[in-house]
Parts: sequence; C-alpha cells; structure tokens
Amino acid sequence: MTGSTRCLIAGNWKMNGTLQESLDFIRDLAVNPAPEHVEVALMPPFTLLHSLEKPFEEKDVRLGAQSMYCEARGAYTGSISPVMLRDAGCHYVILGHSERRDIQHESNTLIRKKMDAAWEHGLEPILCIGEHLQEREGGQTHSVLKEQLSVLEGLTGAPALTVAYEPVWAIGTGKTASVDQVKETHAFVHAELQRLGHDCRVLYGGSVNPGNAEELLACEGVDGALVGGASLKADSFMQIIEAANSAED
Repeated sequence: MTGSTRCLIAGNWKMNGTLQESLDFIRDLAVNPAPEHVEVALMPPFTLLHSLEKPFEEKDVRLGAQSMYCEARGAYTGSISPVMLRDAGCHYVILGHSERRDIQHESNTLIRKKMDAAWEHGLEPILCIGEHLQEREGGQTHSVLKEQLSVLEGLTGAPALTVAYEPVWAIGTGKTASVDQVKETHAFVHAELQRLGHDCRVLYGGSVNPGNAEELLACEGVDGALVGGASLKADSFMQIIEAANSAED
C-alpha cells in the first residue's frame, strides 16, 4: 500500500447478474470485517443499481457502475448518464476498461470526456489501463500505459481518482502477472501519475482470486484489486477482502 489511504477491493460483475442472483449474493455476503483498513465496492449491471443501493450500504459496500456516457442527458439512445448513476447511489464508475476500448472502440478523447463528466457530477472514476500480450512481449508495456495515462494531462486540483492496472492478457484468462511484473509495473504507474501531478491508489486486476490475492495485495505499490469473476460469488469475494486485510497487517 502507498500512503494511508484504505485498500480498495472492487468487484466488476460485467454482464452478469439477475435480480434474484444479486439478492442471493447479498444474503451470502458478510459485512466488511475491517472497514478501517479495506474499502469494498461492487459494480453490478445498470439494471441492478437502484435495487442494490440500500442492501450494499447495509453491508458497508460502496456502489459503482461499469461505464457511462459523457453527457448529463439528451438524445443518446441506450446510454446512461452520470446524473442517473448518482441518482442510483453510485460513488464509483469504471472508465477505460479494455473491453470498452477493444469492443466499443472507446478512444482516449472519449474517456477523458467521460472522466470530466464523472467529476462534474460527483463520481470517482476508476481508470483502467493495461497492455495486450503482444505489447508485453514486445517490451511496449511502459509506452502503452503512458499513452493511456495521458488522459490525465492538463488536470488541475487532483480530483478524486483511482487507477486500475489490468494486463489485458490476464483478464478472465486464469493467467496472472508475476509478483515481479506487478511490482515493476505498479512502480512505473505510480511514477507516471506523480509526473502528471497525481497521487492516487493503483489497483491490480486480472484473474485475482482467493488463491493469489494475498500475495498480489502484499506487493509494493498495489493499493487494492479490481476483481472480475471471483466477485460473482459472495464467499470468494469475501476471501479476497479478508486477504486484503491480512496484507495490511
């Protein structure tokens, strides 16, 4: 961990979860065992946000969204605005996820517009960055991450921000970056953020699970985790939260 800010364990449900499944999850989810050390957040699909606001609050879990559009309202069929997310009780919003960059072809320009809109309406972005396997193998990791972090150029006042480093080759594949890779890359990301005038948490994401969480979270420069598949089951998610607390000791 860097500084005194609490570790953040955030779960991204992606396109998973019906109302009944989410209620079953809440039933099985324990209360955060160490709120003084670990902050917990979950990002369900848009359809569940309003239904989960109060149940999550009762379990000491902050609500977040998986994406949003950059306008507050208007003729943007199928889009969700930051105003809607705040109305649903969201604190966080994931922006720049590799699946949005790759599948929806979201550019740095659009991501920055979304970030500005999130800040304007009181949301904290979790900015995702990460390289593809061929970029890692080609020694391009630093240049890729630097280009993705360039969305922060020109910011003043250091607004609330969390960054999540997710090597694309480790997302949903069962592969995880080695401890040495995680330490080296997080050190680079923190240095680049400082160059840009930011001092914020940097999470690790990419096949985080109960078996590897404690080792990853103990790495220098890792300030939490963005969890995918392992956040869909209450027991595995709680094990990761407990691993985060152990890493803090």
